Amino acid sequence: MRVSIFVEPHRGATYDDQLRMARLAEESGFDGWFRADHYQAMGADLGEPGPTDAWITLAGLARETSTIRLGTLVTSSTFRLPGQLAVIVAQVDQMSGGRAELGIGAGWYEREHLSYGIPFPPVGERFSRLAEQLAVVTGLWGTPLGERFNHQGEHYRLIDAPALPKPVQVPGPPIIVGGKGLKRTPALAARYATEFNMPFKSVKETAEAYERVHAACHKVDRAANGLGPLRLSAGVVVAIGRNEAEARRRAVPLHEKSALPPEDPVVGSPNQLVERLGEFAEIGTSRVHLRLTEIRDLDHLELIATEVLPQLASPA
Repeated sequence: MRVSIFVEPHRGATYDDQLRMARLAEESGFDGWFRADHYQAMGADLGEPGPTDAWITLAGLARETSTIRLGTLVTSSTFRLPGQLAVIVAQVDQMSGGRAELGIGAGWYEREHLSYGIPFPPVGERFSRLAEQLAVVTGLWGTPLGERFNHQGEHYRLIDAPALPKPVQVPGPPIIVGGKGLKRTPALAARYATEFNMPFKSVKETAEAYERVHAACHKVDRAANGLGPLRLSAGVVVAIGRNEAEARRRAVPLHEKSALPPEDPVVGSPNQLVERLGEFAEIGTSRVHLRLTEIRDLDHLELIATEVLPQLASPA
């Protein structure tokens, strides 16, 4: 099983905080380092020292790491125009030598949009824009060198785009689509995604989401879109300790009032996390993204690296 680290810098973290953690994750043998793409904390705390832009941060990390995969879980499609996003992610892919991954969703947190003057259309329009963004981004990346890309959609119009720069990865960086949506999310994952991610839910809820996305995949020709089998992943909130007191201390932020929906965290020992990951593996999960709440708590990451990673089988 592939194991990545996922963090939420909008809770309060500098670029240097993120760099230290990403470098340690790389040195410790984690597969990837992913971050949320938000501009504001979810609770009452403002998230001092303030937000850092996800893709600017990943561009910096791309030049200061060498092997770990880097990406978003997830970029809000409301934040960037699709042509602009295709350029940004392709450039980060080049800067990293082909290690970028694009997790993308429709966007949901209205407060940060209001705070920073970002338009926040109704949910139906947001999903419509997301679908069109995926078509544009993959279309730009997949356009052969020397040719132009055109798109005439409901929300976006591109005329004779040179479809540059090209990412290192072909046909493009892996795209991650996920969530608990019953119809639109599985359909978009089946049509465009390399990976479907169910974030921070129980094994049962995750298995049900996998069934929905499998059904959606049967309705499309993924090979015609240049896609192989859909990889299944899960997000897992963790608060692990060498003893019960340490685990409880790390779990304190999980009890804070937040706009996030209810989650199913693992609070306890390294072996409890190993057991949970084994349960996810049994339902077809090939990758997990472990959410660590405190970026500066590097001991937490080291504990997982030394006590959990050695117990997990390597991916095929």
